This record gives sequence, structure tokens and C-alpha cells, in this order.
Amino acid sequence: MFTGLVGDLGTVAEVHSTNDGVSLAIESALARELAEGDSVLVNGVCLTAVGVDGERFGADVMNESLRRSSLAEVRAGTRVNLELALPADGRLGGHIVQGHVDGVGAITETREDGFARVVTIEADADLLRYIVEKGSIAVDGVSLTVARIDETSFDVSLIPETLERTNLGAAMPGTPVNLEVDILAKYVEKLVRH
Repeated sequence: MFTGLVGDLGTVAEVHSTNDGVSLAIESALARELAEGDSVLVNGVCLTAVGVDGERFGADVMNESLRRSSLAEVRAGTRVNLELALPADGRLGGHIVQGHVDGVGAITETREDGFARVVTIEADADLLRYIVEKGSIAVDGVSLTVARIDETSFDVSLIPETLERTNLGAAMPGTPVNLEVDILAKYVEKLVRH
């Protein structure tokens, strides 16, 4: 489990693609806190650390994760949001994030609003039905509050800290982003349906 509070902005150093999936090598100071087999959130996708060495670790991305996320598009030099798994005695500062990406949205607009930046993200209707104004959403693994929603998109408002510490600070219109809706909404829907 994760909280959506990014611990570091890492850099993809290597990408090795085969028909079986993709192997990534990522550079980050957070690698010093990882052990082989630890879970790590990479742009909102829960992966398993392998080949941990100093400030570099590897992660294998299976085809299912490549189909559901934007990790198929990362290249050497891509900046990725990283978060270590929440320890049992840790503080839940964001919201419950599983690292199970529900789909990919696309940034359609950014605009300044005082010291904040409002980002509009277009998403499929099958994801939008789980998103509510003032509810939680994970965008590339970042825990955010929904500021506005309509039939095709939603807005989030990013404070300077988020702009500086995550890859969302450099995101432009057209950028794909991984979306994980609030897990509680999916459980409520299933319970009500039955």
C-alpha cells in the first residue's frame, strides 16, 4: 500500500523491451532504502525492485501493466515519480493508493491560478464514474484532490510543492498520465449492484 506522497523524482536510465515485457533501470537516491523484492511505486504502478545497487534499481513491467499504464512509453531520461511502500506504523498523509492503475488519461490543458497550477485531464467514462468533486485520485502516483469534473474530464490543482517534487510540474497538454481511482468507490459500486 502507498499514500500517493512522492518520495523522489527518479530518472529512467535504461529500458529493455522484449515480447515478454519491459525491464527498467531507474536512478534515485530512494534506491538506497530498497531491498530486493520490495514494492516501489513508479508513476503510480506498483513494481518489484530487483538488481538494487547503490542509487539504481531495476523493475520488470509485465505486459498487463504495460497495457493499462503509460509505462510502455517511458524512455531513457524519462523522469518518474517514486514512492516506497507504506510501513505498517507509517502515517497515511495522502490517501490509500494500491499501485493498481485503472487506466491512462491525457492532460488537455494547464493554467496558472495564483501560486497553483490547474491541470485538466481527459479520461474515459468508465473511470470518470468513480471520480467525484473533492474526492481523491492518484495521477502518476500522486495523491490529489479533484477540483472539478464533467462528462469528459476533471481538474486537479497543484501546489508549488507538487510542481517541484513530481513530474507533473513539467507535464504539458498531450502528456499521458496513469490514473488510479479511489478503491472505496469501486467497492461501493459492486456492493450496491448486488
